[in-house]
Amino acid sequence: MKLLCSPTSPFSSKVRMAARHLGIEINEIRVDTNAGPNVLVDNNPLGKIPTLLTDDGEAIFDSRTIMQYFHRRKGKKLYPAKDSKRTEAEVLEALCDGANECLLAIVYERRLRDPDKQHQPWIDRQWTKVGRALTHLNAEPPKIGKRLHGGHFALASLLGYLQLRFEGEWEADHADLIAWVRKFEKHFPDYQAMKPQA
Repeated sequence: MKLLCSPTSPFSSKVRMAARHLGIEINEIRVDTNAGPNVLVDNNPLGKIPTLLTDDGEAIFDSRTIMQYFHRRKGKKLYPAKDSKRTEAEVLEALCDGANECLLAIVYERRLRDPDKQHQPWIDRQWTKVGRALTHLNAEPPKIGKRLHGGHFALASLLGYLQLRFEGEWEADHADLIAWVRKFEKHFPDYQAMKPQA
């Protein structure tokens, strides 16, 4: 299988970590979404990453769909079997993915617009959403039991992206999340190599 991805993308990171955790072999193909390469847009009309290309020629996107595909492919080992626990994991993943979407919106606004055309109130609104998510997560960091699940990888990718793009802007008020990621790394030693990075 091939994964169209980027090392900086938190969504790519989440999927890459889950694949490594489950022992799924993927050939990572780095793509620049701004360039809109044919290999990406021909397989994903949205031109977004990650996009998984299966050995059967099927294109699977977005990151949550890929995670569910991995779950089914590897004996349902990526999400809890109990319905209530699975819902918790899926809600955690949705929250972290949503926060990452806000962070990416801020990054693109700052990167693609001239400073005099950037809309600061809109940036502030995105950051407020991220702040609420982090406050919620810091108050009750998700437990890590015997098995890692999709929500754990989503949170790890969120914290990795924050470290990459927003260093010094969030850590002071979220000590419990910093402690959480250290605990996560004990369960997933490849974190430093697979978290979002330039």
